[in-house]
Amino acid sequence: MAGLSKRTESFTDSVIRRMTRVSLKYQAVNLSQGFPDWDPPSKLTTRLAEIAAQGPHQYSITWGAQNFREALAKKQTHFTGLDIDPNTEIVTTCGGTEAMMTAVMSVTDPGDKVIVFSPFYENYGADAILCGAEPIYVSLKPPAYTFDANELEKAFQQHPKALILCNPSNPCGKVFTREELQIIADLAEKYDTWVITDEVYEHIVYEPYANIYFATLPRMRERTISCGSLSKTYSITGWRLGYVIARPEVIEVARKVHDFLTVGAAAPLQEAAVTALSFDDSYYDWLKQHYTQKRELLLKGLREIGLPHTEPQGAYYVMVDISAFGFDSDEEFCETLAEKVGVGAVPGSAFFHEDNNDYMRLHFAKNDDTLNEALTRLADIYKKMPVHRN
Repeated sequence: MAGLSKRTESFTDSVIRRMTRVSLKYQAVNLSQGFPDWDPPSKLTTRLAEIAAQGPHQYSITWGAQNFREALAKKQTHFTGLDIDPNTEIVTTCGGTEAMMTAVMSVTDPGDKVIVFSPFYENYGADAILCGAEPIYVSLKPPAYTFDANELEKAFQQHPKALILCNPSNPCGKVFTREELQIIADLAEKYDTWVITDEVYEHIVYEPYANIYFATLPRMRERTISCGSLSKTYSITGWRLGYVIARPEVIEVARKVHDFLTVGAAAPLQEAAVTALSFDDSYYDWLKQHYTQKRELLLKGLREIGLPHTEPQGAYYVMVDISAFGFDSDEEFCETLAEKVGVGAVPGSAFFHEDNNDYMRLHFAKNDDTLNEALTRLADIYKKMPVHRN
């Protein structure tokens, strides 16, 4: 029998999605995979129902329906202050996952190197490897998840083709400061490196922090490939609508990659999503307040239980320190947590390149009743999983 591809040997299937299956197995409250348990905005679902009756139901233009790209360009221009051309600077993709893969494939060749901050969303390393590129990992050091500028420059000295920047960050909730972004920008310019940004959580940022779009920094628009998604902003993770925004010469290549990866995103969903992209600022103000309340609910509960944790600056994830429980494997810890305590979490090692079994990731994109149920179950964690410090 002929052998299989060797490029997948260095990574597993998604640990995040695996932990959803573990949660289902033990009927645990699923705080692992980051999707909300409430409906999207009613204007959006009403429009989708209309589209179901009237269409479109056939292919849209490969790189995105015209009205979708126009609505997206208008919305992103409003928030970034950059004048984005819907006809030459946007590719609509099947979710942010495809957007990232399209971006990496558009700028790398086999043998190239790509800088990835660790901890990282698990797809980034796999994306680079699937493209035949080599990830170079730079540590974000807990609990503040800051980086060492000297370590970062040493990575740049290996002449990477690109750096992947998730801001606000999954899994650690870090929002990069202007000073940190400027360090990255200066090094990207010095070493002539692309910066691929994952901005899926652009509108989920907590006071007093603020999201700064990397492409808005001086001279960075030319070398930034911005990837985003409608999934988290409008609570439609299952719709799989994402996008790449970059200068025309980049988009020309990205269109070819996207075309042969997926042909195009779903036409009916693009048509319906135009409604959401046209929401005014009051929606985004509500979204911020909505997640701020849920963040405080979970953090307050964790404090009362006595579980040490980070306080996210953005996104909707919390890293919980589980080192006191003395497990050699955080995967075993999370399996036991789901079975005995009834709460699903993601082992932190899924996000770290370093050998780190000290964390689990919880998310709080859940209704209050769901979060309260999870906290009620977690209150028994010390009884059902006694602390055993090494």
